[in-house]
Amino acid sequence: MIRVFVDGGSGTTGLRIADRLDCRDDIERITLPSEKRHDEGCRAEAINSSDVAFLCLPDDQAVVSVSLCTSERTVIIDTSTAHRTSPGWAYGFPELGEKYLEGVRTSKRIAVPGCHAGGFISLVAPLVESGVLGRGAALSCTSLTGYSGGGKKMIAQYEDGERDALLGAPRLYGLSQTHKHLKEMKAVCGLDSFPAFLPVVADFYSGMLTTVALFSDMLAPSRGIDDIKEVYRGLYKGGVVSFVEDADEAGFMSAGALTGSDRMEISVFGNEDRILLCSRFDNLGKGASGAAVECMNIALGLPAETGLEL
Repeated sequence: MIRVFVDGGSGTTGLRIADRLDCRDDIERITLPSEKRHDEGCRAEAINSSDVAFLCLPDDQAVVSVSLCTSERTVIIDTSTAHRTSPGWAYGFPELGEKYLEGVRTSKRIAVPGCHAGGFISLVAPLVESGVLGRGAALSCTSLTGYSGGGKKMIAQYEDGERDALLGAPRLYGLSQTHKHLKEMKAVCGLDSFPAFLPVVADFYSGMLTTVALFSDMLAPSRGIDDIKEVYRGLYKGGVVSFVEDADEAGFMSAGALTGSDRMEISVFGNEDRILLCSRFDNLGKGASGAAVECMNIALGLPAETGLEL
């Protein structure tokens, strides 16, 4: 039996992880009474007695939880921003290639990608790695998300029967270009500079559609839209992440199409002059709890898809 502790299990991501674990007969979940969830001694005991500890906490608290771990066998999977670019931590996107898969398979410290960041990285990192896109490319990214990505406070705002009327239309944020996902977007893709990043939250519970626009002169010489598709086709072969041709719905794409799923679909639109790269998934699935459980499965030597909704 695999012993698992979810530290910070009352938040949106923690609850979704717990839902996935509670459906499995190979998992024994360690829980703490509500009055002891913030007790460091109790948390330390739970972390060190577990095979896997998920951290679903604010950054500063996640750092504290890591410091409480003295067990050499416990795998820590952090869903916060705290360790995504930290030395010694595996970046939890195994589909990016063998280096990432091996990191998740062998590391005791795994950082789950940010939701917007995962969408961007799934599109850009393979193109940089293959040489289709240069590291010096000046990129822009738009990412549309459901309001659950804002956590309990934002969920309450959107689901309040007397809410502000402005919540009925999509809202841009991250306007200062200091969004916390930018650091990993640049680092994991190996870019020379940060992308211009525009996240948008809209009036639907969950789902995400991340888009990167390219012009032909941004690509390496003699490379075009077919080369991009070939890179994705060779890398994303199914399972959790897949390349999908003609993924639109009669010329439209819904950001909520994969709500409730742990899958991610990669697609390419446009022509040889102007190209749109699209990554569609659930911000609570492959963008958070689904990705975390997938990393646990791989770290434990189980099939990546175990217990996921695909």
